[in-house]
Amino acid sequence: MALQTSAEQPAPLRTIATAVASWIGRLGAVWVEGQVTQVSRRPGASTAFLTLRDPVAEVSVTVTCPTALLGTVSPPLADGARVVVHAKPNFYLARGTFSLAASEIRAVGLGDLLARVERTRVALAAEGLFAVERKRELPFLPTVVGLVTGRASAAERDVVENARRRLPAVRFRVEEVVVQGPSAVTEVVAALQRLDRDPEVDVIVVARGGGSVEDLLPFSEEELLRAVAAVATPVVAAIGHEQDAPLIDLVADARASTPTDAARRIVPDVGEELRRIASARDRLRSRLVARIDAEAQRLTQLRSRPVLADPDAGLVERKRSVEQDRARTRRSVVHLLARAVDDLEHARARVRSLSPAATLERGYAIVATAGKDQGREEGEVIVRNPDQVGVGSMLRIRVADGEFAAVVSVPGPT
Repeated sequence: MALQTSAEQPAPLRTIATAVASWIGRLGAVWVEGQVTQVSRRPGASTAFLTLRDPVAEVSVTVTCPTALLGTVSPPLADGARVVVHAKPNFYLARGTFSLAASEIRAVGLGDLLARVERTRVALAAEGLFAVERKRELPFLPTVVGLVTGRASAAERDVVENARRRLPAVRFRVEEVVVQGPSAVTEVVAALQRLDRDPEVDVIVVARGGGSVEDLLPFSEEELLRAVAAVATPVVAAIGHEQDAPLIDLVADARASTPTDAARRIVPDVGEELRRIASARDRLRSRLVARIDAEAQRLTQLRSRPVLADPDAGLVERKRSVEQDRARTRRSVVHLLARAVDDLEHARARVRSLSPAATLERGYAIVATAGKDQGREEGEVIVRNPDQVGVGSMLRIRVADGEFAAVVSVPGPT
């Protein structure tokens, strides 16, 4: 039951402490898993002390156990070891401290650790943290590289020296952290977040040299993996050697087999890039020269053609052809006109030969009545028979050079 207290009726400290101890005591013995951070055994003492830490969160608890119990643990306990403890929670009234009284301690075997890593891998893969689609491209020419690594470590030296050998102008912002043991996850996550908040940092490298499977376990912890997935800056993982496979390799944007390989991935090799530029320039120059030579040769061929070598030659030839055509046309027209004139003269001669005028020119005359005669009403009539006229008839006589009138004064022959 909750204690009934108020400002006017406060409970004594001993009452509160006793209540807390009672509540904790009712919890009973529990199995607890954690990571050993400190083991203290005093010679001749019957009780040993060790600190058990949660590998993910900042939670630590003091564990007491018989000194003889530590001797039964195989392998012997050391800082960073994973253990499972069967203990009873205690609250020490005199100091107001919480502790666990261990009755059994079991070291977590490598098989158990690897099985736990596999369960973490499957769970995070199902969430999509390892998906290729979420991985970001590394910058080609980073200005500042963030480096999370151990203090004065060989990994730091490999990354920095090899990167500056490739790109002397590159700058580093180094976060030195613990890379194994109980506090590794917390320190690495905090360093990642600090570098991610820095706007000058273009890429972050998490580097550590080789080690045992237990040493590399912090880089497969879920808290660290989620922190890597959450940062906005691209992350390169360079943990251990080629054969090592911590889960950070799967969630990072790029994996490097070694810290030296990480330097190769994050910065370009200036010498190599200059050689590539020179090679590209040479290829471009050779292609340009070849193109110019081809065009010059083509121009020479064009200029050697007759039409370009002597442009007037074609015009002269065309002029001669036009003049010849014009002469032929003129001759044809003149010939056609001459034939037409001849045809016209022939036609005129034929018409003239058929015309009465030609007969008149030979001395003949056309005699016609001049008008009404002998009671007839018809007009002028050509006289073909003497019976057509009589004495006094008016005649009109047409000759070659004109016509004149005449009057019949004597009758015609009978």
